[in-house]
Amino acid sequence: MDNRRNNIIISGGGTGGHVFPAIAIADALRERDKNINILFVGAKHKMEMDRVPDAGYSIVGLPVTGFQRRMSYKNLLFFFNLFVSVLQARKIVKRFKPDAVVGVGGYASGPVVRAAATKGVPVLIQEQNSYAGVTNRLLAKKAARICVAYEGMDKYFPAEKIVLTGNPVRRDLFDLSSNREEALSVFGIKGERKVLLVLGGSLGAGSINNAISENIEMIRQSGIELIWQTGSYGIRAAQELIARTGFDRVHVYQFISRMDLAYALADLVISRAGAGTISELCLTGKPAILVPSPNVAEDHQTKNARALVERAAAVLVEDDLAESRLVPAALELIDDNSRLAQFKENIAKMALPDSASRIADEIFKLIKQTAH
Repeated sequence: MDNRRNNIIISGGGTGGHVFPAIAIADALRERDKNINILFVGAKHKMEMDRVPDAGYSIVGLPVTGFQRRMSYKNLLFFFNLFVSVLQARKIVKRFKPDAVVGVGGYASGPVVRAAATKGVPVLIQEQNSYAGVTNRLLAKKAARICVAYEGMDKYFPAEKIVLTGNPVRRDLFDLSSNREEALSVFGIKGERKVLLVLGGSLGAGSINNAISENIEMIRQSGIELIWQTGSYGIRAAQELIARTGFDRVHVYQFISRMDLAYALADLVISRAGAGTISELCLTGKPAILVPSPNVAEDHQTKNARALVERAAAVLVEDDLAESRLVPAALELIDDNSRLAQFKENIAKMALPDSASRIADEIFKLIKQTAH
């Protein structure tokens, strides 16, 4: 690599499924090139505006917002914000002079990728899901490289542009075996019983939280330990429930900051089916019951979950059936050692542990090709 400093823009965000992989890509780029200059471009008022600076990177926010599928006056604001964002994206690209632009999905990705492509800057987009979103399908024409997490993505993208890299995940999940003793201490668990880990996301998944609450006595009688991340909307009700029932083998948290320790203890995980979470489950080899969120664009999560179910690597419980079926399915599975072992083996086969490094390689290849 020559002595000239490389400039990279990483655009997109909106959810943890976009933001955390983007930060992992930036970390991999910086590991390869200590002098690299990385600028994030996100959407104002979205989580990337906090998470990215926390990770040590600069970010600029665009006013771009989502389009309302129902008739709404907000769509007038959408078009205005989009127009302003397109103009601002052009200025950012012109001023920053990137050697490559990475689009990770989310509102800000479109204006920046289009602005870069118009200037002849090489573009790489990363598609986290097994079903390509509208934004990335439209941006594929502008991209020189498309990094995907699942096979068979040539249904949506030109096959010659696709590279199978997997989804980048946080590095602390790479070796869980050494964390078990620390995890037992942090969660106050003796390690004599099986552990069910329930993840409701940062805000909380209402159907999952309700299913746990309504069946808490069934969980108590099963004899397992429960680690329950409720999210911000579910924490108070869960704490009141535990106080009322006196169930002392349940460990309730609004948010678990040390997910590596939680995964280290889990025999089975209940979770939504976001692409980032699925990548973590594959990397950690954790059997899972997935409850896809019905509130995501184009039902991505159901398609993600089915990709695992088809490989006998997870169980899918539909959101509207969670209250009646989720806990019985979990207790049946956690008690079946041979099935747990089969799921563990199959889900681990789907892991691509060096995803961020692979994507970094592709970015540097693009820069090199463009320079010649």
